[in-house]
Amino acid sequence: MLAEIRSLNEECGVFGIWGHEQASQIAYYGLHALQHRGQEGAGIVGTDGETLKAQKGEGLVNEVFTLEKLAEMKGHAAIGHVRYATAGGGGIQNVQPLLFNSSTGSLAITHNGNLVNANQLKAHLERQGSIFQTTSDTEVLAHLMKRSGYETIEESVKSALSLLKGAYAFVLLTEDKMMVALDPHGLRPLSIGRLGDAWVVASETCAFDIIGAEFIRSVEPGEFLTISDEGLRLDRFSYPSKRAICTMEYVYFSRPDSDIDGINVHSARKRLGKQLAREVNIEADVVTGVPDSSISAAIGFSEESGIPYELGLIKNRYVGRTFIQPSQDLREQGVKMKLSPVRQVVAGKRVVMVDDSIVRGTTSRRIVAMLKEAGATEVHVVISSPPIKNPCFYGIDTSTSGELIASNHSVEEMRELIGADSLTFLSVEGMVENIGRTDAGADCGHCLACFTGDYPTDIYPDTVLPHEKELVQLGGTSSGKGI
Repeated sequence: MLAEIRSLNEECGVFGIWGHEQASQIAYYGLHALQHRGQEGAGIVGTDGETLKAQKGEGLVNEVFTLEKLAEMKGHAAIGHVRYATAGGGGIQNVQPLLFNSSTGSLAITHNGNLVNANQLKAHLERQGSIFQTTSDTEVLAHLMKRSGYETIEESVKSALSLLKGAYAFVLLTEDKMMVALDPHGLRPLSIGRLGDAWVVASETCAFDIIGAEFIRSVEPGEFLTISDEGLRLDRFSYPSKRAICTMEYVYFSRPDSDIDGINVHSARKRLGKQLAREVNIEADVVTGVPDSSISAAIGFSEESGIPYELGLIKNRYVGRTFIQPSQDLREQGVKMKLSPVRQVVAGKRVVMVDDSIVRGTTSRRIVAMLKEAGATEVHVVISSPPIKNPCFYGIDTSTSGELIASNHSVEEMRELIGADSLTFLSVEGMVENIGRTDAGADCGHCLACFTGDYPTDIYPDTVLPHEKELVQLGGTSSGKGI
């Protein structure tokens, strides 16, 4: 049910800290700030300089960890992870950090993203004798490292990273160092900061705010950082490729109080809402946003259009992550438990409902129906992103076009299916321009694959389901190869 309400789910969030006497406790608060990036599992691995100790489990951060568990994890460094299962599926074995022990020492790995050549690499490694303990693509990195032949762990990590394709932000921990790497396209956000004398790294800057850390800068595509008692050492495992950060980070995934490459997410979403108001002409009485990620865009739409903004939809924050629905009627009730219209705001009104995206259409249809049941005379749905027509292979749970309503229906057909009086999407050009990555110049700096079908990396045959291959232009812009 949560997936139906959220519509899109991102793979996960990563956090790391080095040089703090309460590292594991700080990691707990960092993961709590990143909870929106994954609710299926959480884990922390800490080190005292001699051993790595892990705590992880399925569920939310505050369900997995207790004060007693965190107190047991003494040490000056820790890495953590919150997970939403896409690649590899769920299960405790796939909850990260993944911890590996060998005669040469221990290694913990956290990963945000998805490797498009994971199946190919796994098959190759298994032919060489590797036995995988999880179904997560993250484990591939550890096996590649062990077979690299390099003496130092830094060189083995860089060698392994050079073989990976896709989206990845890695944070790795050994007994005596923490290593950080971002894929050459920079598809996922990753930032580094300082907390006193300690170094911190996180998927989003909102994690720095909650622990009182100072943002230093974004990790650059293809960059490899080593943090130890000797300080921070900068290196590269790859030259940066054409920048292609996931546009949905700005539109939907990231928290509004986060900054991505110097751009505040809330401000970007307001600009998207303003642009949407410029691109559409609707006569209405009230504007409302679908909580929480669409509120900023709704405020922007209201300011630009002059139509008053009101809190027309309320999200119930106390409903559990799961809800038993033995029948269709009760499934419909489950939606109402999580989201409710404010009758006094929408009754007798022409309502503009601002949302960030339409994926399957199920949620939009139910929200439109709820607003009309509450007395709205008209419901005009406006979306602060273009239609999502293409599957994502970089860590979002839309890996088939069959799941995507825009891939199979025109805008008018979608309008009829969701029961809206009108339906309007933001243009690709309007979205890119108003996110505001002006430093990218002619290169917009975004991955637009889910909107345009232009994938920034090669997409491998075994990444795509057989019935999708005719629909997905494989090969990406980097090589132009077909399947």
